[in-house]
Amino acid sequence: MTDTAKHAPKPISEFFIQGLTSDGKQFRPSDWAERLCGAMSCFRPEGGRNAHLQYSPYVRPILLNGVRSVVVNEALREIEPLAFHFVMSFAKDNDLQIIDACLLPEPTPAKS
Repeated sequence: MTDTAKHAPKPISEFFIQGLTSDGKQFRPSDWAERLCGAMSCFRPEGGRNAHLQYSPYVRPILLNGVRSVVVNEALREIEPLAFHFVMSFAKDNDLQIIDACLLPEPTPAKS
């Protein structure tokens, strides 16, 4: 094993919580994703008292194929287990669909 293989960064693992229930009905209210992400906005790497209000990079809203969704970074589980549990419980309690993300690697620029 080469030295670079030992220190290769762990791939980012994310999943989506879709605004659809298990039977395919749209979840209400329509701004649920923004509300959930707003509640999680304090979980930021740089956080602190003087930080500007922004969505957390670990829990952020997205529109996925026309469906309001939330992208959750698995790193939240290690950083703040209770916050991760809160997000997962929200999805479970509201019968929302959870889908593993398939992240594609960044394209490498062609060399001339």
